[in-house]
Formats: sequence, C-alpha cells, structure tokens
Amino acid sequence: MTEANDQKTWSATVLTLFPEMFPGPLGQSLAGKALKKGIWRLETVDIRDFARDKHRSVDDAPFGGGPGMVMRPDILAAAVDGVAGSNDTDRANTGRVIYLSPRGRRLDQALARELADQCGVTLICGRFEGVDERALEGRNIEEVSVGDYVLSGGETAALVMLDAIVRLLPGVIVEGSALDEESFAHGLLEYPQYTRPQVWEGREVPEVLTSGHHENIRAWRQRQAEELTKARRPDLWDLYLRSAKSRG
Repeated sequence: MTEANDQKTWSATVLTLFPEMFPGPLGQSLAGKALKKGIWRLETVDIRDFARDKHRSVDDAPFGGGPGMVMRPDILAAAVDGVAGSNDTDRANTGRVIYLSPRGRRLDQALARELADQCGVTLICGRFEGVDERALEGRNIEEVSVGDYVLSGGETAALVMLDAIVRLLPGVIVEGSALDEESFAHGLLEYPQYTRPQVWEGREVPEVLTSGHHENIRAWRQRQAEELTKARRPDLWDLYLRSAKSRG
C-alpha cells in the first residue's frame, strides 16, 4: 500500500477475502511506478474483518437450495459502510461502489475513462456463488463485468479493471498522446504496428510507413483501423458508423 497525503490522489479501495492478492501485477511497470509516486492510492479491506463469529464466517447456504455458498448481506454491507458509507452523500468523496459480476455492465474504454475522471472507486470482489442480492440493492451497488466468462473470484477482475483505469490517470503514461492512438480511443481497433528490421523472414514493412509522407501514413492507418474493426468486431463497426452518421 502506498500512502498519499494529496486529497486529489485517485484512490482505489478493494473489498476482498484475499487482500494478499494485491497489488499483484499493479505493483509493477507503469501502474507500480505511479503507485509509488502517489499518483494513485490502493487500499485493501478484508471482508472477514466484519464477520461476527470466531470462525470469521462470511457466507451461508442459499435459500431455496442449490450448490455453493452466498456472501451474507449484513457482513458485506458492514464492510461497504466501513469504507464508503451507507448512502450516496457519504460516497461523494469516496467514489462509486462496484461489484465485479458477470451479469453487470460490460467494462469498456468509455467506462474506464469515466472512472479515471472521478475521485476513485470501491471494488467488491465476490467469491462462492455470489453475494446476497439485498446487499446490492440496499447499498445501491453497481455491477460491472470484465467479460462473458466465469472467474474463481472477483480479484482478477478487479486487477483488470484497475489496470484499465490507472493507465488513464494523468502522469501515468508520460507520452499522453499515445493514448489517442490505442484501440477503442476513437471507436476503432488499433492499426497494425511495425518496427525494425524493415524486412523480416521475407516480410516487408508497408512502404507507406517508410515514405516520410505523414498525411499518407495517417490515411493508411485510418483505413487499416477501419478494415480491422469491420472484419473482427462488427459490433464496434456498427457503433462507429452510427456515431459518424450522428456527427454529420
């Protein structure tokens, strides 16, 4: 954990049964350097600290039967209240509370940017068969999914989400213009990239990229981005076309 006295520091709080999983890969590379510099702050909260028995139990069998266990609403709500407060007013300075769930809103670049522009976020990492629905309703907790697949727990999803957000914070990526050229920045996948050697295993770098003609290079990259998006992500391509049409 990195201490930060600056109130403007972007803050992430993770509620989890496995706090030792953090910062994990977020302690390395760009995110790790930014964490050490105090550009962002990470706090982990062990949900078991809010358990009420000597065994530190946080789950129970589901009503109606079925496999697995469900995280209890009283314990989860107590953990949320302890770090984010019990209402929207309390959370004005702590950020949104999000439960990582496969049934939530899909994480995309727009949401990552939206959260990066705010003061921070509180993430809830589920385990077992999920959490009691009443806790989500009672604390107005959002649900976000990192993809259409099932993980053993929300910790790895939280790491993915935080990485997507943190890299967008000011000062994390020194060359800020690089963010404008990435996939999804303008609704398209990124164009192909090339570097030395100019010829490798008989494959040459496209001639336009060595021409020095910046306008031709820009136009080529735009066409490549459009063609890749149309071929590989028709859903994004349709959104891109609708957006372009609305702009006139």
